[in-house]
Amino acid sequence: MPYEIFIDKHSKVAKHQQMARSIMIDIEAGILPVNSCLPSIREFSKNHKIAKETVENGYNLLRSQGYIVSVAGKGFYVVRGALKEIRVLMILNELNDYKKEVYESFVHGLGQNSKVDIQIFHNSIEIFKDIIEANRDLYHYFVVMPQGLKGNQSSAYVHLLNTVTASKLVVLDEQVQLEREVINVYQDFEHDIFDALMNGKDAFDKYDAVNLILAEQSNQSIEIVSGIRAFCHSQNKEFILTEDISDVVMKEGTAYIVLTDDELGIAVKKIKTSKLIMGHDIGLLSFNETAWKELLGITVVSTDFAAMGRTAAELLLKKDRSTVKNKFIFYSRQSL
Repeated sequence: MPYEIFIDKHSKVAKHQQMARSIMIDIEAGILPVNSCLPSIREFSKNHKIAKETVENGYNLLRSQGYIVSVAGKGFYVVRGALKEIRVLMILNELNDYKKEVYESFVHGLGQNSKVDIQIFHNSIEIFKDIIEANRDLYHYFVVMPQGLKGNQSSAYVHLLNTVTASKLVVLDEQVQLEREVINVYQDFEHDIFDALMNGKDAFDKYDAVNLILAEQSNQSIEIVSGIRAFCHSQNKEFILTEDISDVVMKEGTAYIVLTDDELGIAVKKIKTSKLIMGHDIGLLSFNETAWKELLGITVVSTDFAAMGRTAAELLLKKDRSTVKNKFIFYSRQSL
């Protein structure tokens, strides 16, 4: 696999400076260890479609700062070792309990010789782009965890990910198809949901219908709908899809599935004001495990967020650009 970096041809920063800075970051991260041979000027120029003079200027800048040396007749070699501290930027669409769990397990997995910062992009592609551009040369690795992106947002998101050097990128939660291999720890929403519900299918025996509360359509939610619909079909249950939980009148013999914590709170209030008994007359299932859901006895289907963080840290430390499917769990409790 040829060594590649991203060079923004529209940036105000000179190409040879972008090139030098990217290589410095990779040397500091240990991606390019001591004695690594860098591509020749001709090869680098061809692979990155930049002038040979630009490549030569970039290498000269690296030489002047003591990162590489030129060996006559052999090429350019790395002479500076990796820094002891790894600098990582984790970019999230929002910060909630389960993403904190991913963050904490990831930080623990990296160990003491690391510094992990967080920035939030609030599902705004423009903010996401600004974060990438402002921090491109400040961190050794980027860890991104999107959720709920829709339509054109997904295309723009993938385009931006392709501008990040593959060896520096870790993608969590969603499986993405990029131009190059990156570390990717993901959920297979459709099949994971179906398998998890099948593991807990006995808990659904007392219910005739399953009502999924889904306020917004996204790539993830479309897969979730497919998985739950397939489960209902396999168990001869009526499948109901409702957009607004405020419109729901709780009905005996129905199991309700909610995706967000706000919807869960509304559902619990509606059940408490009815004469129906949760877990007997009516069922309730939530997504994404948290400590308070366990305390309240809420049945949950969830990926193992701690395992997601640990796996990402292990792959990063090994510099292993693998795609790994994360474990998914059905937590059977009183609410169902």
